[in-house]
Amino acid sequence: MRSLGRVVLAVGAAAGLAALTGCGGVYYSIEATSASSRLEEARVLGAETLAPYEYYYAKEHLDQAQIEASEASYSDAANYAETAEEYASKAIELSQAAHHAAGRQ
Repeated sequence: MRSLGRVVLAVGAAAGLAALTGCGGVYYSIEATSASSRLEEARVLGAETLAPYEYYYAKEHLDQAQIEASEASYSDAANYAETAEEYASKAIELSQAAHHAAGRQ
């Protein structure tokens, strides 16, 4: 009976590990999609010229997130994607402020 308990425990641990790995990929995917959308919004607003530091910083972090994800480093990939989204949002804010200051909406 003890060996059966160990087998059940081992199978449970393996399933848990697989679930955690899968969740990392899902979490990264959500973060990357969100960051990509924000980066596209920034591009449409002209952030490449109105907020170049923030725009390109976000772009490079999103590119690095994709590299990390391709190597199954989902935690690192998600962190890069989060930073990309943060800086894309900053680029959007700066671009909107520049449009507002110029009298454009």
